[in-house]
Formats: sequence, structure tokens, C-alpha cells
Amino acid sequence: MRLPQMQKLLSLSALALAFSASIANAATVNVYSARKEALIKPVLEQFSEKTGIEVRLLTGNGNALLARLENEGENTPADLFLTVDAGNLHRAAEADIFQPITDKSILSKVPSHLHGTDNLWIGLSLRARPIFYAKDRVDPSELSGYQDLAADKWDNNVCIRSSDNIYNQSLTAALIEHWGVEETESWARGLVDNFAKPPVGGDRDQIKAVAAGVCDLAVANTYYLGLMEASSDAEEREAASKVAIFWPNQTSFGTHVNVSGIGLTKHAKNKAAAQQLMDYLLSPEAQQWYAATNNEYPAVEGVEWSEPLQNWGQFKMDDLEMAVLGENNAVAVKLMNRAGWR
Repeated sequence: MRLPQMQKLLSLSALALAFSASIANAATVNVYSARKEALIKPVLEQFSEKTGIEVRLLTGNGNALLARLENEGENTPADLFLTVDAGNLHRAAEADIFQPITDKSILSKVPSHLHGTDNLWIGLSLRARPIFYAKDRVDPSELSGYQDLAADKWDNNVCIRSSDNIYNQSLTAALIEHWGVEETESWARGLVDNFAKPPVGGDRDQIKAVAAGVCDLAVANTYYLGLMEASSDAEEREAASKVAIFWPNQTSFGTHVNVSGIGLTKHAKNKAAAQQLMDYLLSPEAQQWYAATNNEYPAVEGVEWSEPLQNWGQFKMDDLEMAVLGENNAVAVKLMNRAGWR
């Protein structure tokens, strides 16, 4: 074979290889997720089956993943960062690891109050944080809202986890927006006075404490009740059967809700595939999977709720801008510390 022909063939081979590599790269999306693998991987696999796009998943602690993204900078392989709570999403945005989501078809699927500032992230699912009460000891007509948790009537009778917990920080941040700092701090001091036990353990521990008679009221995310109701542990199922949900502040701003959410990383190398995945996670199919598997409320309006969610009843959700939960976080933490909430 003549040299010019060989060079031409080599050149064509190089172009073919480059094209193949480009296609392979476009058919991949890398996700850093603070959600446990079991709570996200199945829906990612469904996406891959439908589109042929490979999803490479890295799960871990949200703070550790955020630190990794910051350290990796422009060399990060991550295209998407998925985490829970608007406070954590705000921290990621403040760390400048996101780029704005500009795809209008994605943004239009979720109400605007579930978007981050400048559309740097978007909510995927909602988690409500109401009051739980002992069925055999509390008449729900005695309750009206979060303000009750600080009332003298419930002295030594409230269970809630620590102020280090981002869910409680976001609840307090929301109350600051509704009530102002002074009123919220007064509430937090009253809440601390009403603690039935030190604020240790997770949300399930607070629900179990109500069932065990340690306290009559607790604050927790609803999906923990769903996990307990469906648990293989008979003691967890029994504890869940002894409590009921009270939806706070139905005549005012509504029950506090938070989000799990996702953002497109600033240095995403597979942007088109990443946007396809975000779009899929907001599809009715994926939203229903979230509700059925995680007992979380769909972020997309009109998607049918799973049976456990329907059994808990309809309620008015607080439609506060999710970004405010992050913006008020530092003030909330200082306020909680001043109130003695440890």
C-alpha cells in the first residue's frame, strides 16, 4: 500500500475513533448523590434502559461530596449533584459548584418556589415536617400549629432532634421568614423548655419516643413514618401505629415542606445527557417512583400520590420560596444556639 493511501486510512481511522469517543462521552452522565444508592439507583437504571445513556453514580455524605466537588474544581467528572434539603442545596450554590438550569421545559415542570436562586438547582421531591402526636393521649383539637410546641401545656412533653440537624435548621429558617427573628427566638426558647428528653437521635427515634410514652408530641419528616409502617421490624410497625400526624398551621402559612433537589455542575462535561436525566427525574413515572419508594411528595403538580401519602390525608403546604431556607440558615443556627437548643 502506498504511503499516501496509508496516511489517508490512518487519518480516517483517527476520525472514526474520535467520533466514537464523542458518542460514548455523550452517552454518559456522572451523578454525585447524597441520597443512599437504594433510594436513587433504581430510577437511574430505568432512565438508562429508556435512553441508552449510562449513569455513573457516586453516593456519599452530602457535605463530603460538596467538599469533593470544590476540591475537584474544573476537573470534576460530576455532571449533576443531588442532595437533600434546601439548606444543603443553598450551601452548594454558595460554593459556586452549579451553573444555572436554562432548559425551560425542565424549569416549567416544577413550581417556581421550588427553584433555587437564579435557577441554580431545582426540587425533585418534597418532604413534609409536621407534628406527630400520641393517639391515646392527645386530642388533635388541642393543636393548631408549630406555635403549640412552645406552649406551657406541653411542658416536658415534646421530642425533637438536635439543632445540628439541617431539617430543624430549615424549619426554623422558615419560621423566621413568617414570624421574624424575635418571635421565632421566643418560640425556640419555649420549645427547649418543653423538651421531654435531650434532643438526640434521628426522626424515627422521636416517633418511637411518642409511642413509648416519653413525650406526647414530636416533630419529624413524614417519610420516616412511612418507613416504619412498612418496616420488617414488628416493633417499628407497632410504634408507627400508636402515632398520628397533625398538619400544622392549616389556617395560616401551611405545613413546612422541604426538598430533595438537583443541580447541573458548573464544569459538567456531559451537559446534554445531564439535562435529559433531570427531565426524566421530573417525569410522572419517576415522580411516582419517588412517592412509592421514598414516601415523599412529588414536586411536579398533578402526579398521583402513593397510597401511604393518600392515607395521611391532604394538607396545605407552605409555599415559601425554598431559597429562603438557605438564606436564613445562618441566622437560624445562631438563634437556636441562643435558645439553648443543642
